[in-house]
Amino acid sequence: MVQLNDWQDAFEALGVKVAGMTYDAADDLADFGEEREIGYALLSDPGSKYIDALGVRNERFPKGHGAHGVAHPGILFVDARGVVRLKRAHENYRTRPPFDELLEAARALVATE
Repeated sequence: MVQLNDWQDAFEALGVKVAGMTYDAADDLADFGEEREIGYALLSDPGSKYIDALGVRNERFPKGHGAHGVAHPGILFVDARGVVRLKRAHENYRTRPPFDELLEAARALVATE
């Protein structure tokens, strides 16, 4: 999420709005965003409803575990109609798609609209 902050202007120059979503409580996200000077919206999904709907829940953590409901780290491009146009989620939290590649993917998607 912190790295995405560095790329926000480049995405928004294409007309792509940037937001982040986690299963964390809204207050925790607000603190996180303030501490790290995040310039985009941070959305809270404490029941993991949207994480499940998008198919990105990390199933490794059973009910009762502190990380139950956490999403695999990833990036989603959702168009103005709410259609997921690109989804890249990785089981390994250390595996993240390079932002320059994501910017090119966004540029290509914007060009097809």
